[in-house]
Amino acid sequence: MKTAPKSPSWMRMLLALSCALALAGCSTVKGWFSDDEDALAPAALTEFAPTAVLTQLWSADVGGGEGLIGARQGPAIADGRVYAAAINGGVRAFDLQTGAGVWHVPSDLRLSGGPGVGDGLVVVGGLDGAVLALDAATGAERWRAEVSNEVIASPVIGQGAVLVRSNDGRLTAFDAASGERAWFWAPELPALTVRGSDAPVLAPGLVFVGNDDGSLVALALQDGRVMWEQVVAQQEGRTELQRMADVDGAPVLDGTTIFASSYKNQTLAIDGPTGQPIWARTNGGPGRIGLASDRLVVVDPAGTVWALDKATGAALWQQPALARRNLSGAAVQGDYAVVGDYDGYLHWLSLDTGELAARTNLGGEAIRAAPRVADGVLVGQNIDGQLGAYRLGE
Repeated sequence: MKTAPKSPSWMRMLLALSCALALAGCSTVKGWFSDDEDALAPAALTEFAPTAVLTQLWSADVGGGEGLIGARQGPAIADGRVYAAAINGGVRAFDLQTGAGVWHVPSDLRLSGGPGVGDGLVVVGGLDGAVLALDAATGAERWRAEVSNEVIASPVIGQGAVLVRSNDGRLTAFDAASGERAWFWAPELPALTVRGSDAPVLAPGLVFVGNDDGSLVALALQDGRVMWEQVVAQQEGRTELQRMADVDGAPVLDGTTIFASSYKNQTLAIDGPTGQPIWARTNGGPGRIGLASDRLVVVDPAGTVWALDKATGAALWQQPALARRNLSGAAVQGDYAVVGDYDGYLHWLSLDTGELAARTNLGGEAIRAAPRVADGVLVGQNIDGQLGAYRLGE
C-alpha cells in the first residue's frame, strides 16, 4: 500500500490492515465477525483428473526476505537465461533449460523489485531507492543510481532507456549506457492504494504506465511528456477502501492495442496511438493479465479467474474454484493459463474451458508474482526465494 511519506505510523498500520482485508475478500464489516468461517476462508483445493502433464525441469533458491515486504517479486527471462533477485540473496542468473548457475552478485542493497532485463543489462531496485545495473552476460556492475522511494516493481529496459517505477508512483527514466537521469514523471496518489505497482510497458517512442488512481497514461519516451491519459476504472464509493481502483498489474501490449486491468473489477482495451477505448469489461483485478492468441486471462480480487475475448471483451468462461486464495496474476503457457496462490501452489487451467488441468506446489510459500514464460518454459518464484521451472509434457 502506498501512502504519503509523512503519514503517522499508526495511520499507515491502519491503512495496511484495511488493504489486507480488502485483498482477502472482506467486503463488509458484518462479514468480518461472521460465525461462518467458510465464507472468508480460502477455497479448499478439490481433487480433479489432470489433463496436462507437467515436467519440473529444475528448482533453485535465490534467497529470502520478500515475505516481509508484501511485494510481488518475480524472475525475468531473456536470451535463454533466468534472472532473479532477493532481499537477502543479491542477483542470480540461471540457464533457462537446466537451471545451472551462470553468475551470482551478492548485494547489501536489499533488492526488492525483481529484475528487469534488456539491451544487455539486468537492472533491479531496492527498498532504499537504490537502482543497480549489471551486465547481463557476466553480472559485472555497470552503474548505480537512486530514485525517490522504495522500488518493488521490475525496471523496464529498451530503446536506450531504463525506466524505474518507485512506490510513490514516480517513473524515472535513466540513460541505459551511463545511468544518468533523463527525466521523471510523478502522478498524484490517492489516499489509499493497493500496495505495490508493476512495470511500465514500452512501445516505439512511448511508455504506458498504470496508475493508482485507476488511469493508464502514455508518456513520450524521449522526455516524459503526457501524450494521453485514459480512465480504466473510476474511483467511486463512500470510503477510501471502496474507491481503490489501482491499475497495478503491468499493462499488456498486443500490436497497437494496450490492455489494462484494475483492482476495481474493470478491464479496458485501448488503442495505443490515440488512447481511445475499444471496449470495457466489468471483470478485472490488480495482477498481471495473461495474453493468449484470442483471449485475455484476468484474476479478480475475489480470486475468480476469467477469460475475456480479446476482440470484444466478452466473458468466455469463469473459474471460481480458487476463490480467496490470494492469487497471483496470470501467465499463459501453451494451451493453459497459470496462476499461483497463497499456499505455494501453481494451477494450470484450460484456456478453452477454464477447467483445472494440473497443479503442483512450489516450496509451500506464497506465490505473489505472476509466473513468467519463455521458450515453452514457465518459471515461478515464491516469497521465500524458491524458483521452479516447468515444461508441459513428459
